[in-house]
Amino acid sequence: MIYSTAIVPVNPEGETKLTREQVWKGLELKARDARLFLPPGLCTRCDVVEESATHFVREATIAGSDIREIITLEPQSKVTFFQATGPREGAIVNELFEDEAGALQLRFYCYLGLRGNQPNGPEEQAEQAQFDSDNGYKSALLSTLKRTRELLAEGKL
Repeated sequence: MIYSTAIVPVNPEGETKLTREQVWKGLELKARDARLFLPPGLCTRCDVVEESATHFVREATIAGSDIREIITLEPQSKVTFFQATGPREGAIVNELFEDEAGALQLRFYCYLGLRGNQPNGPEEQAEQAQFDSDNGYKSALLSTLKRTRELLAEGKL
């Protein structure tokens, strides 16, 4: 299994200050359409195909893989992506919280397996290394906050 986690401050020194509500709007927008937040061409399709009071389902093509995710939103707090189909199975979580000093933080964590691969085999180990690298999910959190600031500046948030 792959377990990875990363935490970044929402409002580091020198950046436009974001409120919890603004970050939440960015996270919700990202959950509904990843194309707005991922590098150009990485996500070529992202559609909400089902919606209920407790969750929605999105189908996307990301990095050439077709995926179906069941997404739950805990307003102002947490977005959970359950990997229903695609190369991974498990859950990915983006969570907003305040640290002991009251500073807003954004945390990513996941618990995943790779479908059709040996548990803890070379494929999962490579994926684990990628998630934990400087180009992994910490980078994705920073990119999400950067894009949220851009959307705010453009008046689209």
